[in-house]
Amino acid sequence: MKPPAAKPASPATRALQVVPPSGPTAWLTTFTAGAMTFLCVFALALSLASGRLADRWSEALARTATIRLSAPAEQMQLQTDAILAVLAKTPGIASFRALTDAETRALLEPWFGPDLPIEALPIPRLIEVVEARPGYDSEGLRQRLSGEAPGAVLDDHTRWRRPLVEAATRLRLLGVLSIALIGAAMAAMITLAARAALATNAEVIRVLRLVGAKDSYIARAFVRRFTLRTLAGASVGAAAGIAGVAALPATDAAGGFLTGLGFAGTGWLWPLILPPLAAIVAFLATRRAAFRQLRDLT
Repeated sequence: MKPPAAKPASPATRALQVVPPSGPTAWLTTFTAGAMTFLCVFALALSLASGRLADRWSEALARTATIRLSAPAEQMQLQTDAILAVLAKTPGIASFRALTDAETRALLEPWFGPDLPIEALPIPRLIEVVEARPGYDSEGLRQRLSGEAPGAVLDDHTRWRRPLVEAATRLRLLGVLSIALIGAAMAAMITLAARAALATNAEVIRVLRLVGAKDSYIARAFVRRFTLRTLAGASVGAAAGIAGVAALPATDAAGGFLTGLGFAGTGWLWPLILPPLAAIVAFLATRRAAFRQLRDLT
C-alpha cells in the first residue's frame, strides 16, 4: 500500500524556503525589532504620563488662587477681615481661608530652615481661594480688593499654569519625535539586514532566475521572512516593555515622585499597536531594499 502523497506546499511556504531561516541577518532583525519596540514602549509611557501629570497640576492650579496681603502690622488684621468679607460676597468662590503663621512657616521652612523668626519679618499674609464652577470674575475681584485692601494682590496662578502647559506640549512632542526616530533607526537596520541577506544569497538568486523565478517572487520571499521576524521580535520587545512599566514602584512606594508614570486605563492598549506598526515598517523597508538589490544583481 502506497503512503499518502505529501500535500504540496503553498506558494507562501515555498517562497519562505528561499530565504535562510537562520544566520546573522535573522537574529539581527529580531533583536533590532525587539530592542527598538522596548524603547518605544518607554517613550510612549513617558509621553503619556508627563501629559497626564501636567494636566492634573494645571487643573489643580486653575481652581485655586492666592491673595497676598502686605500691610503694616497694625493694619494687617483689619485688611485681612476686609478681604474675607469681600470674598464672602463674591459669587463663584467655593471656599477661602487665611493661612496661619504656622502654615506660612511650614511653606518657608524648606528654603529658610525651621528656625525662621516669622514674627520679626515682614512676611505677607496669604489667603487661599478655591474656585467654584462656574468661576469668579478675577478682574472684578481685583478691583474690589484694591478698594477694600490696598495691600492685597490676587494671584490666579496664570503664570504657573502656562509653563506647565508648554512643558506638557514639548514633552509630548519629544515623545512623538523619539518614537519616529526609533522607527527610522529600525527601518535602517532592517534595510541593511535585508540587503546583506540578498547579497549573501546572490548565487541562489541567480539560480532561481535561471529556472524562471521572477524578481517579484524572490522579493516577496524576503519581504515575508523579514516582516515575520520583525513582528516576532517587536512582540517580545513590547511584552518586555509593558512588564517593565508595570514593575515601576507604586505612588506610595515612590513617595509621590513617580506619580502617574506609566500607562493608565485604556492607555495600556497603546503598546499593543507597536508590533503591527513595526511589521509595516519592516514590510516597506524590506520591499524597497529587495527590489533595489535585485536590480543591482541583474
